Amino acid sequence: MCIDRHLLLPAFAALIALAAVQASAQPADAKLSSPASALSGYMELQFTDADNADPVIDFRRFVLLFAHRFSDRIRFVSELEVEHAIVEGGEDKGELELEQAYLDFLIDRRLNIRAGQLLVPMGLINERHEPPVFFGVQRPFVDTFIIPTTWFDAGAGVFGEFSGGWRYRAYVMAPLDAVNFSADEGLSDSAQQGSQATVRHWAGAARVEYLGVRRLALGASLWSGRTSTGSTLLSPRLTMVEFDGRARLGGLQLRAELASVHLDQAGELNRLRALREGIDPNLASGMIGWYAEAAHPLFTFRASQEVFGFARYEMFDTQREMPAGYLPLEQFNRSAVIAGISYYPDPDVVVKVDYTVQRNQSAVVAAPRSFNVGLGWWF
Repeated sequence: MCIDRHLLLPAFAALIALAAVQASAQPADAKLSSPASALSGYMELQFTDADNADPVIDFRRFVLLFAHRFSDRIRFVSELEVEHAIVEGGEDKGELELEQAYLDFLIDRRLNIRAGQLLVPMGLINERHEPPVFFGVQRPFVDTFIIPTTWFDAGAGVFGEFSGGWRYRAYVMAPLDAVNFSADEGLSDSAQQGSQATVRHWAGAARVEYLGVRRLALGASLWSGRTSTGSTLLSPRLTMVEFDGRARLGGLQLRAELASVHLDQAGELNRLRALREGIDPNLASGMIGWYAEAAHPLFTFRASQEVFGFARYEMFDTQREMPAGYLPLEQFNRSAVIAGISYYPDPDVVVKVDYTVQRNQSAVVAAPRSFNVGLGWWF
């Protein structure tokens, strides 16, 4: 799925032509059935008390989503996020991020065009990461270190749905930046985020989903492309595959996800970065992570108020496979058990409490435990 940049020009030309054709299919004065512009958003406040660290309270995210419909066939969606409450010239003091800003050209239910700043269609959390949607104060570790949620970048592609519950998304996007791969945090900080992104090579992202009967949903995602390294002599290819499923059995909610990463030329990348940085990053050629989660209502006060109990087990190893001459660091072969309660005073508001126990394979470096409280809402 690695795409040469020279092949993208005719693809963009075709996209513009298709968009013009479908837009002209509707009269300019066609009436919209609902307001043309809309505002929504979500927010997260978190308290964390972890081993060997001071307790921290953090207004983690303040997000506003703006949408506008130019017509029944052309729409705009955007998402602007402030992280850690303030922005003061560095990540430690917060970030201001344009997570989404794209146009949809609606041609047919089965085939539509999307272009702009896009969320990568990878996994269960990346495209749907609002706090009332998932259990636990923090997003899953697999959806942080293996899948770098929230993962977004500039790109364009197609999406649609078919009868029988099938839908898909397929995009051409800017690649990941291998300069920011980490032995500890995997791919978490490697997205270029549409900010003067290097696109000597393009990457491809695709997802297919089956929304079946009896409350069953299955999904599979693929990402593949050569990464950016700041050198014209080395562009390692990174491939990620992901599978997930959700199901409801009465009140019981089940969720599972598996993600695997393979990085070509990891040894060469380690040596290149060691020369630049003075320290060998000990990057792996393979990473893997998976989790399984179960949740069930504990109390129902009224139709709109519920208390859920949940438990999740995760395994995430950012040193699964090493290039020749390198040994894995066992503290990065980790697992976690997360258990807690989520109270919904309203379907769009959630109060979360959980306890997280991490473990690793190191006999020297201890994995932390933490008590977490979260407040989240969307509108």
